[in-house]
Amino acid sequence: MPDFPTTRLSLVLAAAEQSNAQSGDAFAALCRIYWQPLYMFIRRRGYRHEEAQDLTQSFIAQILEKKVLRQFQRERGRFRSFLLASLKNFLTNEWDAAQAQKRGGGAPQVPISQIELYDDDTPEKIFEKQWALALLQRVFAQLQDEFRREGHSDRFALLSSCLLGDESSLPYGQVARQLHMSEGAVKVAIHRLRRRFHEMLREEICMTVAEERDISDEIRYLLSALQT
Repeated sequence: MPDFPTTRLSLVLAAAEQSNAQSGDAFAALCRIYWQPLYMFIRRRGYRHEEAQDLTQSFIAQILEKKVLRQFQRERGRFRSFLLASLKNFLTNEWDAAQAQKRGGGAPQVPISQIELYDDDTPEKIFEKQWALALLQRVFAQLQDEFRREGHSDRFALLSSCLLGDESSLPYGQVARQLHMSEGAVKVAIHRLRRRFHEMLREEICMTVAEERDISDEIRYLLSALQT
């Protein structure tokens, strides 16, 4: 894994610059990562689907227009906490203006699927779970793409079924037979896959924290968010 970025801007800090194409790409990437958690938080606060879409889009537009990310650039800390606090402030003080804005607002658009909420989680827990799921899904997709580029898509499809080691995992013997490998070789391959997944997860999280010491804490928080 590369060193924690001390000489280059993280994804969030790059987006805060708002000065070139790279910062625009960084902001669009942040939108893709955090749109669903933000939307789900707003939905849990009682807004209907379309209202939540409008408010999410307006909040993203406000971040861009008012250069809110530069405040994080000064304060640092954990970006998910900063973003959630900013959203709460937005909903408290500016929801009337947000509803009046034309839908879209010029900010990057991200497709949102219809989601129904069935549990009793608080808006904060919903946000944290969606943040955790979005990160894991992003890392999984990156790892899958890495295997695809190396011409090993079929291998990934089988090995990834054992990635989490839960009850849904395929038996190692079955994976070995389908890949024409020994069971011992499959165990080694799965160990390497899990190690690479963890490396990529750290790389992803380091883009949204200000200090290297925060990475391990964020990983532990991510796992706890999924379990609550």
